[in-house]
Amino acid sequence: MKRITRIPLAVIIVILALAASIAVYAVFQWAVNVKPERPPQIVVSIKATDQVVDFWKVLIDGVNDAASEFDAKVKVIGPPIEREIDVQIAQLEQAILDKPDAIVLAATDYNQLIPVSKRIVAAGIKLITVDSSINSDDALSFIATDNLAAGRKAGDELAKLFEGDSKVAIMSYIQGTSTQLEREQGVRQRLAEEGRFDVIGTYYSDGLVDKAYTITKQLLTEHPDLKGIVGLNEPSTVGVGFAIKEFGLGGKVKLVGFDSSIDEVKQLEEGIIQATIVQKPYNMGYLSVKAAIEAVNGKRIEKQIDTDSVVITKSNMYTEQNQKLLFPFVGK
Repeated sequence: MKRITRIPLAVIIVILALAASIAVYAVFQWAVNVKPERPPQIVVSIKATDQVVDFWKVLIDGVNDAASEFDAKVKVIGPPIEREIDVQIAQLEQAILDKPDAIVLAATDYNQLIPVSKRIVAAGIKLITVDSSINSDDALSFIATDNLAAGRKAGDELAKLFEGDSKVAIMSYIQGTSTQLEREQGVRQRLAEEGRFDVIGTYYSDGLVDKAYTITKQLLTEHPDLKGIVGLNEPSTVGVGFAIKEFGLGGKVKLVGFDSSIDEVKQLEEGIIQATIVQKPYNMGYLSVKAAIEAVNGKRIEKQIDTDSVVITKSNMYTEQNQKLLFPFVGK
């Protein structure tokens, strides 16, 4: 019969304690060496940061909500005012040096942003464009309103307001942006189909209410037979509206605009604006960050996403759906 060797209890305790210590040390070393996953770093470059333009406020609201939902770190940059193209380019050059994972760009100019966009891509940074595109194929995705279609909607609304031959004008904003070019093209296409509109010219407000107001006063003085004006963005529309009201021509000189703001809603209620083409900037901001994160994670994303636009008039502005578009911050 074999003799069973008994190990003293004290020895067993020492062995177990030693094993436990080794296990704890191994776990500690693993925890020290394994670095937590870094959230995606995204730079969002908009066209104007200092102007009180509701469009950009709502777009950034969408950006921030997407960043929170998808656990991304977002930095918003942009020139103080929209016409400062060189400032946006310089900011993007610095952003490249900061090496974010992705850049979401609302380009202040269709052509002048091409070189820096190519440098973004060459640096291995994912590029997404939002609202305004660039004249190249460098961006992985473009999230925006179909601006040509939106311009046609504006032209169609203006055409409905007149039966005979009419002299009209277009109040644009920054010459050379893709949105401006496409909206104007859409307006002109639709009015040309009618064959009864004399478009006396396209004028540029530089995205400033005061400049649109001043230009419109001059137009109304020099062209007393002017029947209508299309404003191609929020500040341009509001400035035109102020001038029409000052001249006592509300409802006589027709105004079709773009976007929504407190001033535009008031002008719509007063009959200064007959219709406005409202975009969905919240969707643009949200979807652009979502696309950037998906690109960083190696997922395939759509080349172009149309966020749509809606025609709002005094007669339909009080519907629940249109109230949400006119007042996107309510209830948030």
